Amino acid sequence: MAFLRGLAALAVVALIGFGAFLWITAPAKLPREMRQALAAAEPDAARGERIFLAAGCASCHAAPEAEGGDRLILAGGMRFPSDFGTFIAPNISPSPQGIGGWSTEDLALALTRGVSPDGQHYYPAFPYTSYIRMEPADIADLKAYMDTLPGSDAASQPHDVGFPFDIRRTLGGWKWMFLRKDWVIEDAPEAGRYLVEALGHCGECHTPRNLLGATERAAWLSGAPNPGGDGTIPNITPGALDWSEQDIAYYLESGFTPDFDSVGGHMAFIVDNYAQLPAEDRAAVAAYLKAVPPSTDCTLSRFFFDRKPCP
Repeated sequence: MAFLRGLAALAVVALIGFGAFLWITAPAKLPREMRQALAAAEPDAARGERIFLAAGCASCHAAPEAEGGDRLILAGGMRFPSDFGTFIAPNISPSPQGIGGWSTEDLALALTRGVSPDGQHYYPAFPYTSYIRMEPADIADLKAYMDTLPGSDAASQPHDVGFPFDIRRTLGGWKWMFLRKDWVIEDAPEAGRYLVEALGHCGECHTPRNLLGATERAAWLSGAPNPGGDGTIPNITPGALDWSEQDIAYYLESGFTPDFDSVGGHMAFIVDNYAQLPAEDRAAVAAYLKAVPPSTDCTLSRFFFDRKPCP
């Protein structure tokens, strides 16, 4: 009898544990306030282009070899290697193969909660960990603009991710631990903070990550190993970047550093986007970067995760 009671108790504990797992990992839904704000929005496609540029949508979702106007055909296909596998940007053009059937709420759910319209978790290679801070009106404007872009019939490619990272349900647990809406730097200038921490998602590349792939907020913008394996992504806090605000703003407009070096790699796409934005946006980013606490530290988890010294 004692054995049976123990077995029954174990079964109850297992059921409770499984129930907790299902609750924690369940895909989130849009909060009611967000749905109400989206419903009240008056979408402005012209302003949506500004959001599109600041958010860098084409930088990841254009076809790998696309140039000029073809970069507005968001056919996907660009590959992003990581320690967890290689993620491949999907088609997000307004076509049946892309997101042509999505509503504005569907887009908001993906951007701010990392959940697809059919309730699947997205991997955080898609920077919803930054986009979660987007304003509803900006999402509505972005959707209006993206609906004006050309469609593509290209099929989205599956990610090259192995076990256990291919179990998407576990991403709910990852989000439970790491998906946060609060600002990283609370007392920074608001305009630049919104561009850097939300739309521009600069921290996704310029901040080191812990063992589970979440950004180390204590080492915000202090640089990180290049997930592609070639070099490092630089520290852009005042602890390493001694450029003036004017230097930073000019770099975002021209691609030239104060030493007359030129932008390269994926950052070239970012500069191309910011060069098309109003001057006050570039100035706002520069003011934010000068207000970030200086950092020269490399975190312990960063060292062990990469098994090599930090830059």
